[in-house]
Amino acid sequence: MIRVVDIDHVVLRVRDLERMIAFYRDVLGCPVEWRRDDLGLAHLRAGRALIDLVPVDGPLGRKGGAAPGAEARNVDHVCLRVAPFDPAAITAHLAAHGARIGEVRARYGAQGEGVSIYLWDPEDNLLELKGERAA
Repeated sequence: MIRVVDIDHVVLRVRDLERMIAFYRDVLGCPVEWRRDDLGLAHLRAGRALIDLVPVDGPLGRKGGAAPGAEARNVDHVCLRVAPFDPAAITAHLAAHGARIGEVRARYGAQGEGVSIYLWDPEDNLLELKGERAA
């Protein structure tokens, strides 16, 4: 039997690797852990998991077809747990970095119902930042 205990990594195909690294590193606080430029792959640490960025024009990226965009999305969205979770401070931080921010409201996730914030990265991948479960 398989028992999933966590998300290990998520891979996003990207058009502009350096711009995406800057967003995930500088805006969301995910440091670059390892780069494999020979493969066209950057691993960024997101808590216990990784977000891998693969440029569509690199050795790995060319295997995946067209670049993501309005008609060819990578995934619906990726949800990242954030602690501490202060919606006002987080939205102010995101706005200061020019991030496009969506609705802040309660949503259901792996830890139950809790407030989260939707936002888009520079290549229009939808992200969700989620706090602790509501009491």
